[in-house]
Amino acid sequence: MKTDPAARKLSPHLSAEAFQAFFETLEAPAAVCDTQLRLLAANPAFEVLCGIREVSGQDLGQLLNGVSSAVPPDGGSSEVDVLLTSGQSMTLTLSRRGDTLAVLARNSGGAAGGGSLAAAGRALVEQARVEQVLLTLGREVAGSTSEEELVGVVVRGMKGLFPGRTFCLRVADPRTGVMSSFYAEGRLREGARDKLVVKRSAALKTHLNVKTLPAQGVQVAESGHLPLLFVNSVRGIGAPLVASGDLFGALNVEYPEGVTADLVADDRVLTQLANHVAVGVRNAKLIDELTFVRKYLEELVEHANALILVANRERRVVVFNKELARLTGYQKDQVLGSDLLQFIPSSEHMGILRVVAQSMKGESVSNFETRVLTRDGAEVRVSFATSAVLSPSGEIEGVIAIGHDLTAVKEMERRVVQSEKLASLGQLAASVVHEINNPMTAISTFVGAMIARWVGQPTTDSADMEKLKKVMDNVKRIQRFTGDLVSYARPAKEKSEQVDIHEALDLAVTFCEHVLTKHGVSVERRYAAVPPLQAVKSNLVQVFVNLVTNACHAMPPGGKVTLTTELEDGNVIIRVADCGTGIDAKTRERMFEPFFTTKRDGQGTGLGLSIAHNIVDAHGGMIQVDSELGRGTTFSILLPL
Repeated sequence: MKTDPAARKLSPHLSAEAFQAFFETLEAPAAVCDTQLRLLAANPAFEVLCGIREVSGQDLGQLLNGVSSAVPPDGGSSEVDVLLTSGQSMTLTLSRRGDTLAVLARNSGGAAGGGSLAAAGRALVEQARVEQVLLTLGREVAGSTSEEELVGVVVRGMKGLFPGRTFCLRVADPRTGVMSSFYAEGRLREGARDKLVVKRSAALKTHLNVKTLPAQGVQVAESGHLPLLFVNSVRGIGAPLVASGDLFGALNVEYPEGVTADLVADDRVLTQLANHVAVGVRNAKLIDELTFVRKYLEELVEHANALILVANRERRVVVFNKELARLTGYQKDQVLGSDLLQFIPSSEHMGILRVVAQSMKGESVSNFETRVLTRDGAEVRVSFATSAVLSPSGEIEGVIAIGHDLTAVKEMERRVVQSEKLASLGQLAASVVHEINNPMTAISTFVGAMIARWVGQPTTDSADMEKLKKVMDNVKRIQRFTGDLVSYARPAKEKSEQVDIHEALDLAVTFCEHVLTKHGVSVERRYAAVPPLQAVKSNLVQVFVNLVTNACHAMPPGGKVTLTTELEDGNVIIRVADCGTGIDAKTRERMFEPFFTTKRDGQGTGLGLSIAHNIVDAHGGMIQVDSELGRGTTFSILLPL
């Protein structure tokens, strides 16, 4: 005689925990009760079948009509057909061993009468509909490219699969348990969003290792029902979203009071759906992560403070970052797909081809200097380090070059050489000044003696006396100029003193006299009463010399430089204005940068305004520019008292 599986004798070595796990993972509804039909235990499928949540003490005879008359004698078994509240007919097999009954349920094998046939027909139609929905849903889930799109697909599918029920979809990070998506069709209970709850039996069925679950976001229920999520729900079913051994969330369906449904069939459909959704969620998260990483790396390359270029095996440019675009003036869409050599001067082609060939062999090249062409045809000196770009299979598919602009470095080297020349000239000038001062002192002494001797003499010609006085005045002027020149050229000791701004301005005009004369420029002074201020005089004179010189260069012959001072809110304002060509907005943005100049080579170092800005800033002041093309420029210097 064939023994019912539930009635077979279990091994005495099987622990209570192992038996409980085995019992709960049975797909068929199963229960254990005493001979008075009081339930002692039931697996989830049996709880769904009867629509109960608390098993202990429940009367099986009251839950399922007709069972009371089917209790078999000790050692025997019996079968009885019962009708569920959903209208479905089930067959129960009861097997007795002593005071314990094992109960198994299955769909009725036969049917009689037209009503049963009609019900069977409706069941087949419903099953076909559900399978079609699941098939369509599976394709849409597999085709989803983002988590947001996937959630929308699943929600639409659950509305079609479980009409009239409340349901919830929760998607979580498998590492942290933090929910990334949450959709609920119904009014949630308080705390429903707090944690994912997974039954241990469901974890075993889906091969989920509960020891690896994040404790902060996931709770494991040892037995019983899942907590209800929705207000007014009386029972519910749930399925975890498990793929590749990771928990990605859960699906829950719940039944309000009065809703009739085949919970066993719903549970089976929900499990199938959860399998599809779990794989879809895993793939969507992988796509999201890959997209994020790719975008992050692209942003790093795009905004890196370095020149980055990548070319494929055909020398076609595939990466051209923002810094390289700024240097050359080309837009990215003008460069991508073009031949690399298109942006290299022809004289540099052989060197570039040699480096590319080395990189294609897997060899790295460091500190390779070359030139690149800008959009306006100029050449820029750059230095690159190159290496091969490998495909996922390890094959060389291109070359990456990372470098920096050498323009500033080369310009700095040139300026250093120029500064050394100027330093030598400064030493020479000091010697020349010394040589000039000696005869000037002698001339001054002799002329002074002659004037003193002839003053008051009746024979003295007044015209000759005037000539001698003019000679003395010019000698003193030369002596003052040479003294000021040596003081200006000598490195400042950075010691501040009380400085008369007007004297500093006049001294600067004296130094610029040859420039003013050469350009035919006059000077107008509009000085207001301003007190002396604490400053390094030679540094301020240097600022004023730079501004007056630049004003002369910006005007045609016959122009005028206006020097204005005023006192405002405890600050001295000095303005140097010209009526020249003016400065455009693009130049104004860079005019204080070191080595930036609009003058031709040899006519300017590009350091004047940068030095002036630093000197004013060191005095706690600020320098501003107001310019209009064709109308002139005004530099305003604010120095605090």
